[in-house]
Amino acid sequence: MPAWLITGSSRGIGFELTKQLATEPNGIHTIFATCRNPAAATPLSDLAKNYKNVQIVALDVDDDATVQAAAETVAGLLGGKGIDYLVNNAAWSEADGLDTANPDTMTAMYNTHVAGSFRVYRAFLPLVRLSERKAIINVSSELGSLGSMDDPRFVEIFPGAVFPTYSCAKAGLNMLTRKIAKGHPDFIVFAFAPGWLKTDMGGPNAMDDVEPAVERHIKLYESATIEKFSGKFINQWGQEVAW
Repeated sequence: MPAWLITGSSRGIGFELTKQLATEPNGIHTIFATCRNPAAATPLSDLAKNYKNVQIVALDVDDDATVQAAAETVAGLLGGKGIDYLVNNAAWSEADGLDTANPDTMTAMYNTHVAGSFRVYRAFLPLVRLSERKAIINVSSELGSLGSMDDPRFVEIFPGAVFPTYSCAKAGLNMLTRKIAKGHPDFIVFAFAPGWLKTDMGGPNAMDDVEPAVERHIKLYESATIEKFSGKFINQWGQEVAW
């Protein structure tokens, strides 16, 4: 039974990923679904009641103490086994521009997307080492791609100066991904652009529905190899994205 640790599981992509893994036949996955406030995560709690392979764990990626406590909890539940898939998915965004963005928002974005992912990676690294798969997926965005800023197809949807705080944070996450991949050549480590999806964060005008997109995500995660993906930035279609 592959073990998954997913941050930001109370809504959006994280919840859909948890749900699809939980409902696969024969309960073949063990899922540690983390979120800041489990008591308020009603859909996630309902899912865990119906599927015993889902364990909800309190974890706030912005707070080192909760990350460390979560790692200890998960280690105890695994009983000597490891985390096969570590999915750094926790995220938030702000619809700002260069003239409206608050520097404090930039700092907060960096704390969640970059430092938060780093906290989770460091805390759960011993458990990843114990696993067979040893996969770390950092959920990023094409908004964090420097190369996409020169792609007319992308700029038509997202003009170059929009969302500076979110974009800069995701660019930082991409560099962190490269560093982790270089430091662990025996791991599968990649940054992942999930697509602009119709979630609470993506909004109703997004391009793709979340359910079929996450079906693609899972197939991609499960088929990933060091040779194909490690140290790269991959989109939901399995194509490489410019850094």
